[in-house]
Amino acid sequence: MPAPFLPQTFLFVPATRPERFAKAHASGADEVILDWEDTVAPADKAAARAHTAAYCADAAARPVWLRLNAAHSPFHADDVAAVTQLPHINIKGVILAKTEHAAEISTLHQQIGKPVIAAIETAQGMANIADMARSDGLYAFTYGCLDLANELGIRFGSTAALVVFDRLRTDLLLHSCINRLHPPLETTFPDFNDEAAIQRNTAYWRDMGFGGVLCIHPKQVAAVHTALQPSEAERLFAEKVLQEAERSQAAVFQVDGQMVDLPVIERAKRILSR
Repeated sequence: MPAPFLPQTFLFVPATRPERFAKAHASGADEVILDWEDTVAPADKAAARAHTAAYCADAAARPVWLRLNAAHSPFHADDVAAVTQLPHINIKGVILAKTEHAAEISTLHQQIGKPVIAAIETAQGMANIADMARSDGLYAFTYGCLDLANELGIRFGSTAALVVFDRLRTDLLLHSCINRLHPPLETTFPDFNDEAAIQRNTAYWRDMGFGGVLCIHPKQVAAVHTALQPSEAERLFAEKVLQEAERSQAAVFQVDGQMVDLPVIERAKRILSR
């Protein structure tokens, strides 16, 4: 049985803002993503790559992820060439924007030798999830809510949009599980000032079995981590379950009037692992 996964926060930083790199790591985010895509204007792509190279050349640099432009983008080839020149010890992996085909993932992995997070941001990408989930080098899926809303013609924030995105979340979760990928990462939450809404959203994707979330502002990191903590009642029950499992060595037993078997024990381990 694999160890329970720990939900993670992935914080984006525009790679054109090197003064923010250290601040991003100091925010408490589990992972930092230097962005070469949407937060970087076309005229600044080369500068983003240069700032990343300078950062990675620093002996004190902490490893990061990179978000690359889509495989069909005119900037993708230069992105790949730049990644291959970076010190591999400082690059954990890459996020491929607007992924649509399995070959895009496996080719990129072969080129750079790093794990790939595939971002589903188009209707074509949604249609090919099952195929892409079997790609060599794929670490996890995520998705882009705003790009998808625009392409599909749905109103972002509406009940109808929630129905569409829940269908997508379910597909990502199912195919990630079948192919033993890291659980998918939830998309960005646009309002970084509404802590209560961030925490409600966090509870939603956590309960759906997702393995983390993309953050766009350091304020979101603490709110997400707070929401991921189990309640006192959950923690106490989980502790009782594991204590009784160790004491009794039984396959089935009771705790506080509830039947406990292997799935409940595994859930208790997940709760305490947070």
